Amino acid sequence: MNQDNYLEEALKMRNLLEEFNENHGIRPPTILGVREHIFTGSVSSLAWFMSNQETSFVTIGQRVLANPLKVRFHYGHPDVFDRIFHITRGGISKASCGINLSEDIFAGFNSTLRRGNVTHHEYIQVGKGRDVGLNQISLFEAKVACGNGEQVLSRDIYRLGHRFDFFRMLSCYFTTVGFYVSSMMVVIIVYVFLYGRLYLALSGLEFAIMKQARMRGNRALEAAMGSQSIVQLGLLMALPMFMEIGLERGFRSALGDFIIMQLQLCAVFFTFSLGTKSHYFGRTILHGGAKYRATGRGFVVRHVKFAENYRMYSRSHFVKGLELMLLLVVYELYGDVATDSTAYVLLTSSMWFLVITWLFAPFLFNPSGFEWQKVVDDWDDWNKWISSRGGIGVPANKAWESWWEEEQEHLLSTGIIGRIWEIILSLRFFMFQYGIMYHLNISNGNKSISIYGLSWLVTVAVVLVLKVVSMGRKKFSADFQLMFRLLKLFLFIGSVGTLAILFTLLHLTVGDIFASFLAFAPTGWAILQISQASKPVVKAFGLWGSVKALSRGYEYLMGIVIFVPVAVLAWFPFVSEFQTRLLFNQAFSRGLQISRILAGGKKQN
Repeated sequence: MNQDNYLEEALKMRNLLEEFNENHGIRPPTILGVREHIFTGSVSSLAWFMSNQETSFVTIGQRVLANPLKVRFHYGHPDVFDRIFHITRGGISKASCGINLSEDIFAGFNSTLRRGNVTHHEYIQVGKGRDVGLNQISLFEAKVACGNGEQVLSRDIYRLGHRFDFFRMLSCYFTTVGFYVSSMMVVIIVYVFLYGRLYLALSGLEFAIMKQARMRGNRALEAAMGSQSIVQLGLLMALPMFMEIGLERGFRSALGDFIIMQLQLCAVFFTFSLGTKSHYFGRTILHGGAKYRATGRGFVVRHVKFAENYRMYSRSHFVKGLELMLLLVVYELYGDVATDSTAYVLLTSSMWFLVITWLFAPFLFNPSGFEWQKVVDDWDDWNKWISSRGGIGVPANKAWESWWEEEQEHLLSTGIIGRIWEIILSLRFFMFQYGIMYHLNISNGNKSISIYGLSWLVTVAVVLVLKVVSMGRKKFSADFQLMFRLLKLFLFIGSVGTLAILFTLLHLTVGDIFASFLAFAPTGWAILQISQASKPVVKAFGLWGSVKALSRGYEYLMGIVIFVPVAVLAWFPFVSEFQTRLLFNQAFSRGLQISRILAGGKKQN
């Protein structure tokens, strides 16, 4: 176990065992809970956040769960089990590695269901090491979120819900799966809010409502239309920590720690963590297929390459962050409530905080994340990875194709309902194209459905051109290079000629081209998502190669959008120094300098 112990605490063990003979309510205790001392908090700001979060859970949290709520279970912590009680009631372990991914809590479920009693004792503690790097923490949180997704589907939670009284049932819900349901609801509400705003802006309803409100002097309606959604969980998540530090070390110390944590960007960390939990929990509910994720629990504070960060957070954070950014940009262009920049900032500031956090937190918390030479090396490594072709036995960290196939594994275990839901959820991306087309100068105020039909003709034409180039490369590039170059020349002349005609005759503008990109990019992504959900059908039509090629293009584009701001910041040397000073302790900062000196010495030898 990732546990430590102390000699003076070991002397208290016989006192703890005597608790089995003490009176702890109607039923004798079957699991004795113990508090923990997290000793890895001094490594970095992330380790400190996790240490404080875990300390609050294993002390004030479990104390309240055990008494008066009576819903404390077993959390993989150093609890003492009544062996005879458990082995005569089906044992501790569970058979399924899928449903019982969070195997520890099921021991607590079993104990409670079989008339057991779980207590908590704070006069004895053991040492425990928590994860110290962002990737380790994210892997751990992904595992726990997937485990909670499987718990929702398990019969144990179902039976507990049926047999608890009303208050114990609610306590059990909010301290197990309810926390993850709430996290997912927060993210869903952000999507609903922004897509609702997008619909109001693109349909013209917002303009009409605001016009009516201004004509009638209806200030209340104007204020309601300008209402904002604030997503700031950083402060809420830190509240139990504040209470626990206050109880143990005094509220002045707690206030000081709380302020320092805010300065060390704990709000960024907890908002990022919200994305991890909601993604993996939601995906497990939809498709199942939870799997164990080895975090290593090593004492690792090292620079993580861009490609590794991209592989880990692409689907859970980057895609969602870019989608929300697209929504905010489109709303800025076509919304009528935020008439000036101040109103827009007030309306969408918390959303922009969420977007920036989801896109750039992995690089912000990455040791030497803004060191220029490392950034250059990361770019070369990422280029090599994304252009590598996969194959049998090629691991995901060596080739993009292997990783891309691996990312769709959850669709292999899902049923027909899971695939249908995946397709339904992908339909939201078509809203961009449908709305933006009618706002282009080239549409000339025409509201006919034929405009939308023509936009699909443009999509089909672009896809055909790309397909022709792809087929031409396969057929002609090796043996008939002149033929292939002539084909590309004709296509280029045709494209330029078409654009010239559109500019002169149909009054196309540069703004229209930018708006068309905002309209068609989500459509392409929706087609990709639907193709992946209906993979057998797409393969039967022989289009899987085209889907793969389009996916690679999108991945490359997303990588560039995320990488460019990191590279720009890395160009300024003070950013790297500031990051190291802000996020890591002095010992680690000195260690970083010493490791460079030692590395230089080894090279000379």
